[in-house]
Amino acid sequence: MVSVAGILGARAAAITVVDPPRPVGTNGRIPPAPPRTGDGDRGDDDAPSRGPMLDNLRLAILFFMGAEAMFFAGLVSGFLVLRTSAAVWPPPLQPRLPLLVTGLNTLVLLASSAAMHRAVRAIRLDDPVDLVRRLGLVAILGTVFLVVQGYEWVRLVAFGLTLSSSAYGSTFYTIIGTHAVHVFGALVWVAVSLGLAARGRFTPERSTPLRACAMYWHFVVGLWPILYLGVYVL
Repeated sequence: MVSVAGILGARAAAITVVDPPRPVGTNGRIPPAPPRTGDGDRGDDDAPSRGPMLDNLRLAILFFMGAEAMFFAGLVSGFLVLRTSAAVWPPPLQPRLPLLVTGLNTLVLLASSAAMHRAVRAIRLDDPVDLVRRLGLVAILGTVFLVVQGYEWVRLVAFGLTLSSSAYGSTFYTIIGTHAVHVFGALVWVAVSLGLAARGRFTPERSTPLRACAMYWHFVVGLWPILYLGVYVL
């Protein structure tokens, strides 16, 4: 007599497991299986990684420029408080500041910022010849700005405006002189960048120092119109 367990075992052995049919494409071929999107063990390791949006050097320059902006804001605020509290400004027997010459010199500095913008564009287009030309123009215009400023300071000193002559003179030379130091420092950076560019050290992929230099140059240029209006004009 055949047992019930034997019959059930025979039927189980006869059953075969088949995969569900895969859909057939319009061309009669079976499309490949879809790629795996990850599981709990692997996670998203296959996802493309992204680099930082801003490199460390330019990020440091941003923090430095923020600190410098607050520093100059304090200087200008103190100057304006001193000016509004004075009965007469400029004080009697003190020379007036050269508005016209300094205004033209402001245009020179703004032109240097435009030249720096073209220099960054040249490195983006991988044009080393134009890069050297534009950086040289930035250096020339920056030097002209400092020379004209120095000449005007010599004349003001000859007319009696010194650091010790009055609060008018001390605040003027402190604010404008501090900016001149920043322009000189930025000009040294431009000169170093010009030397490196002349030797072909910059490429579109290796241009971080040049871009950081451009950021700082635009910063010192952008400060000057504010100082010119606050100290010379108002």
